[in-house]
Amino acid sequence: MRKEQHHKGWNENKTNDSWAIFKIMGEFVNGFEKMSQIGPSVSIFGSARTQPDHKYYKLAENIARRICEAGYGVITGGGPGIMEAGNKGAHLANGTSVGLNIDLPFEQHDNPYIDNDKSLDFDYFFVRKVMFVKYSQGFVVMPGGFGTLDELFEAITLIQTNKIEKFPIILVGKDFWSGLLDWIKDTVLEKFTNVSPGDLDLIHLVDTEDEVVTILDEFYKEYRLSPNF
Repeated sequence: MRKEQHHKGWNENKTNDSWAIFKIMGEFVNGFEKMSQIGPSVSIFGSARTQPDHKYYKLAENIARRICEAGYGVITGGGPGIMEAGNKGAHLANGTSVGLNIDLPFEQHDNPYIDNDKSLDFDYFFVRKVMFVKYSQGFVVMPGGFGTLDELFEAITLIQTNKIEKFPIILVGKDFWSGLLDWIKDTVLEKFTNVSPGDLDLIHLVDTEDEVVTILDEFYKEYRLSPNF
């Protein structure tokens, strides 16, 4: 009896998995339809836990404002912390302010600086990540946690393997990122040769909003603005 119940539950799970395809497809279709209309944009990543009085919140806000003044829109994960700062800067500059929200049991809630028609909700991280990569002309990566690192390394991997077009990846905060970059160069690259020197060419380490905008502008003097795949 126990064995029969086990197999019955397994078959039910397989059926549920099959029907989930339609929900996943729906998220992709809705995301593609809305994101294809936003124009050239830059994604800003960082911790949801960063408070408004923190220097990196204020810096993310200034970076977003400058990005919009330079003619780009801003995409964030739609939540609090650095995400809120990015949308706030875009909103104050009257620029495009997009929020790709994810349903989480903690931390995540919509911030009030997202354009009303540019707030998208996702149940699946992988669908949301596709939207970031496909419709971003650059990644600005502020100090953050595992989610921020996940977005960073996925972008590097996709560029490294030629699955997407190249775009600049800008790490903001030398006091936060220098240790990671030193480890990648000294250990991953030189000691173990697990990556190639050219894999790091598109990663920039900066501390100011001026540097961010300069890198974006210099890159797109050479490359065409377009979706990444």
